[in-house]
Amino acid sequence: MSNRFQVPWVSGFIAEHREGRASARPAAQCAATARTAAVANRLRGMTRTVLAAALAGVVWGGTVWGGIAAEPDAEGFVSVFNGQDLSGWIGATQSYAVENGVLYSKPDGAGNLMLAKQYADFILRFDFLLTPNGNNGVAVRMKTVSGGGTLNGMELQILDDDGDQYKKLKDYQYNGSIYGVTPAKRGFLKPVGQWNSQEVRAIGSRITVVLNGTVIVDQDLKEVKETPDGREHPCLHNAKGYLGFMGHHSRVDFRNIRIKEIQ
Repeated sequence: MSNRFQVPWVSGFIAEHREGRASARPAAQCAATARTAAVANRLRGMTRTVLAAALAGVVWGGTVWGGIAAEPDAEGFVSVFNGQDLSGWIGATQSYAVENGVLYSKPDGAGNLMLAKQYADFILRFDFLLTPNGNNGVAVRMKTVSGGGTLNGMELQILDDDGDQYKKLKDYQYNGSIYGVTPAKRGFLKPVGQWNSQEVRAIGSRITVVLNGTVIVDQDLKEVKETPDGREHPCLHNAKGYLGFMGHHSRVDFRNIRIKEIQ
């Protein structure tokens, strides 16, 4: 950034983050990094607001822009995928595509496809279809658009549990699990090639995953004292963050993606 565009509050935040503290607790590290990320997002936002409105599509004053439904349905859910393109989504857009009204992750790509808006408490509903050895995830309350769920928020696994690549996983790595934190109940995933319906509830510290009508995860994060993977999850308790999908070099299809914010 040139001196011409330096602003004191920006410089202060960046300097604070660069100095850091080696002894900081994980939660503090997450907060410090999130503050710096927020600054960067503000600066990027200054230049992309107009483009986002014109190209990504926005909803304003009850009007539909870019094909995203502005009005909630009878249950209060708003569609966030227009079935035509990636309007309203940011991140690894090159690793995802739309075909016949279906959003899918490309098998030769990876990365996080996130909704442009950040969410705190919400209920997310969507359908997904796995291909053999399909691997993806729902990114929840991520502090940044890119990066892994373990360090930046949490990932709810989407996986072909019966894939030949996944015979020897830990229980917290299988479909529906809060990856590394809470194992999901197994046996409710439909066979490869069939559509599954999933609901994710993130309300306060409680994360609930409902797969094909069965609750497979119901975890109060406040009760997590030690994670089974033995790793630090510094942003597990984020109150708000980015929401989307995490591609892992395989095709997974998505449709009927809709969300209801809980106030």
